[in-house]
Amino acid sequence: MRIANVDGRLTIVTEAGGIDVERASGGRFLADPAAVYPCWAEFRAWAGSLDDTVDVTPIDEATLGAPSPRPAQVFAIGLNYGAHALEAGYEIPEVPVTFTKFPTCITGPHGDLPIPGDTVDWEVELVAVVGTRATRVSVDDAWRHIAGLTVGQDYSERRVQTLGQTPQFSLGKSFPGFGPTGPWLVTLDEFDNVDDLALECMVNGELMQSGRTRDMIVSVPGIVSRLSAVCTLLPGDLIFTGTPDGVGSGRTPPVYLRPGDEVVSTIERIGAIRQRCVDSVHAAI
Repeated sequence: MRIANVDGRLTIVTEAGGIDVERASGGRFLADPAAVYPCWAEFRAWAGSLDDTVDVTPIDEATLGAPSPRPAQVFAIGLNYGAHALEAGYEIPEVPVTFTKFPTCITGPHGDLPIPGDTVDWEVELVAVVGTRATRVSVDDAWRHIAGLTVGQDYSERRVQTLGQTPQFSLGKSFPGFGPTGPWLVTLDEFDNVDDLALECMVNGELMQSGRTRDMIVSVPGIVSRLSAVCTLLPGDLIFTGTPDGVGSGRTPPVYLRPGDEVVSTIERIGAIRQRCVDSVHAAI
């Protein structure tokens, strides 16, 4: 199953179009996409009972918003692909490098990306959306707590990210629009092998990143287990799981985004998200 945020309304995506959940359920489930995650199991059971008589309407992808638009927590894992850790100048980490992207940076899959500085970089990532509250879960049980997967971009202002005596990862990665996700959430049953998905990022039509999630140092279940050992994961939370090599800062010379550039990020069996870089009215700190 695929679910989307269509103009602020929770929608099931089918080959024929979209099913408005609030209308189809007679108000049992709210239109607000964020409201579905606390009752995820109930929603899945109801959605599985739908038949061919439900009204379907076309989906305009320009109206798509973030599948989980108001996560309480946004976790991100750095240096989770060996080749990316090396291109960034780090040794391969023994434990996951964890930071947050502040939730106000989360946005929909398509639209403008304001460029606040001269060192804005791209990082295509698989994003896991939490569907069931998770505390101290095992690796073997971890997938059961995930509602589904979506495409994300962990945009980074590298100068801000490295300001000060210690890195400012969270600040450098949380400017407006720096956390696009979408185009929809895909439930785990839709994947042949949920642990091995191809992902890529193109800038102005040129392939910059190409990798597979099987190359993660710590898998999605491993990340969920480690995070939940410290923090309770809440329905609707987002987990950005890391990026493969090919980022702009790892190139010689470095390449960064400029107004007018277009970034397209794709993950197999999920889809693509697209941003057009524009001037920002606010400069980076």
